[in-house]
Amino acid sequence: MLLIKNKGLRSFIRIFVPFILIPVITVTGALAFDEKKHIIIALAVAVSALLLFAAGFEKKSTGTRRMVIVAVMVALCFAGRFIPFLKPIAALTIITALYLGGEAGFLVGALSAVLSNFYFGQGPWTAFQMLAWGLIGLFAGILSKKLLGSRPLLLLYGALTGIAYSFIMDIWTVLWYNQGFDIKLYLAALVSAIPYTVSYAVSNVLFLFLLAKPFGEKLSRIKIKYGV
Repeated sequence: MLLIKNKGLRSFIRIFVPFILIPVITVTGALAFDEKKHIIIALAVAVSALLLFAAGFEKKSTGTRRMVIVAVMVALCFAGRFIPFLKPIAALTIITALYLGGEAGFLVGALSAVLSNFYFGQGPWTAFQMLAWGLIGLFAGILSKKLLGSRPLLLLYGALTGIAYSFIMDIWTVLWYNQGFDIKLYLAALVSAIPYTVSYAVSNVLFLFLLAKPFGEKLSRIKIKYGV
């Protein structure tokens, strides 16, 4: 397990990787690479997410234990994509972040997208899914104290991030259709995607309502017992 000892470097990675490096990789890849090379972009995002994850802990043992839990949560997200209509991926990503930190949440979201898409279909959209679900997890970790202290706020966060996911994916839609960004096309894409946006928001609220408490209790016990 990679260990980054320098505190300043860890702080830099936590800002640079999710908010600059990965978005640049994602958008540049969509514009500059053809569809046959999309897996290169997805792998680059995955490696970057692992680097961000490594910046979230100070001891190798902590990182190893978190990685085991991340693997379990990713497996659950993979299985969850087989559920018709409503998907629990964002909710499980948020729950992970609340108890293990935003870096772990980002990694769960990113890996869930790229790994499940080996079954559901890889494409240039994969990197955008990785970015969207990853950021949902990262911000959940940042806001964890407030979200854990208020169930209504947690459900509201789920609804808003469902909308945000759709907004991010519509950026990909416009870039794919227009080979460049156009605000009019983007607004049209947002309107046409309203049914999907609603389904994302409803999925997040539903699965957070059902899973946040039982999963949270288990993750809390693991965190206390093993010092994750």
